[in-house]
Amino acid sequence: MCGIVGIVGNLPVNQSLYDALQVLQHRGQDAAGIMTCEDNGRLHLRKDNGLARDVFDTEHMISLKGSMGIGHVRYPTAGCSSSAEAQPFYVNSPYGIALAHNGNLTNAAQLKDELFRQDRRHINTDSDSEILLNVLAHELASLNDSLELEAADVFKAVRGMHRRCRGGYAAVAMIANFGVLAFRDPNGIRPAVFGVRETESGPEMMVASESVALDTLGFERVRDIEPGEAVIFTRDGQLLFEQCADHWQRSPCLFEFVYFARPDSIIDDIFVHKARLRMGKKLAKKIERVMDKQQIDVVIPIPDTSRTSAMSLAANLGIRYTEGFIKNRYIGRTFIMPGQATRKKSVRQKLNPIDVEFKGKNVLLVDDSVVRGTTSKQIVQMARDAGARKVYFASAAPPVRYPNVYGIDMPAASELVAHGRTEEQVREWIGADTLVYQDLDDLIAAVQKKGRTHVDRFDTSVFNGEYVTGDVTPEYLEALECQRNDDAKTERDAATRINILGVHNH
Repeated sequence: MCGIVGIVGNLPVNQSLYDALQVLQHRGQDAAGIMTCEDNGRLHLRKDNGLARDVFDTEHMISLKGSMGIGHVRYPTAGCSSSAEAQPFYVNSPYGIALAHNGNLTNAAQLKDELFRQDRRHINTDSDSEILLNVLAHELASLNDSLELEAADVFKAVRGMHRRCRGGYAAVAMIANFGVLAFRDPNGIRPAVFGVRETESGPEMMVASESVALDTLGFERVRDIEPGEAVIFTRDGQLLFEQCADHWQRSPCLFEFVYFARPDSIIDDIFVHKARLRMGKKLAKKIERVMDKQQIDVVIPIPDTSRTSAMSLAANLGIRYTEGFIKNRYIGRTFIMPGQATRKKSVRQKLNPIDVEFKGKNVLLVDDSVVRGTTSKQIVQMARDAGARKVYFASAAPPVRYPNVYGIDMPAASELVAHGRTEEQVREWIGADTLVYQDLDDLIAAVQKKGRTHVDRFDTSVFNGEYVTGDVTPEYLEALECQRNDDAKTERDAATRINILGVHNH
């Protein structure tokens, strides 16, 4: 999962790009990068591992000159987490193109082979973002030999790219002396939205993964980029867009609304906050069906994402809601940390219970989802250690049984606690007295609010194994299992450290 931003302005955009990355930091804490372009076409790049606040200092910001640019924060969903794979990526031919990408290509291996054998392009990393950039560059180079780039050629290149690339992707690309291009995959799995800001020097345009980035920078949200659509912001202030997919359908990732997106964002015209309120209401109705709500003394959320759903659930059940855990905000998300030992240690560092809210009570813990189950198991034990008499656990999402292949670095299938287990077996594993999952139909209804949105369907693959691109085979999932399991990640991390030491020793 990553965050992307692109701005075409009238004044230097370095500070605006940095501010946007800070707002989108929840989408990626592994690395950050910004590339800007001056009026003379000179490009400037700064990227490295770490949070945005650590990657950029005053010297870097001064060097990022130019009135247009793109930025990126990343989690590694393909490849490794070395600084070489931080984004944006850049190719100098044709025209000079930089690209930042959120998502995952399901045919990356095939494309990498084609790029070498047919297009004579070398891919230097294991990142599919570099593959996407080179496909776009090749399509653009094959259409136009002129020094003057036309918007029609860019749209044709995106059309060709859609025909070749499969998977989920939202990307922003900057073309030197031309402008910024943004596009979404034909299923619209990953989000992208654009807006305009009026200034004394004229209009400025911005695209980002979430609308909250537009809000905080004073841009007025125009709309989401449609699935398969490309939007161009030219250097001279034009806003151009065209549908570039032969077939397209709105199929946003359902897990965005459950967990990743900020509650103050709007994705595909769906208010994330309101969707989570409806999740809580639906979950409350299920709790009333499957257990006696009179047994519950207090509802406690697992901070932070589940707060909205938990408050709604408590209100609909008529049960007291309170905060029972204090969160250390300097610990990263745990379900993507390499190595089970590291993950277990980080959960204890991340949350600390307020004993008085648990002692002698029957508590209902509410979380947005249960992925590995490691965090849930430790939290249940924390509640017991704090004196809870009974610990019930409710998930605002259904059981996560399958890996995500479109840009969320969920674990290998074998490391998902619900994979191959019944709900009762999961309850036993995490140690709860009762476990209540949201039903998938209720989750979809809560997010979609049928009749009020234009979403055709959602990508629900992590819950039911139905992948909307139709190209995810058992062989692909088996290869993904080998790539994503903890042992493989540990080996890659060790190799990265050895490479770094080798460079330093030389």
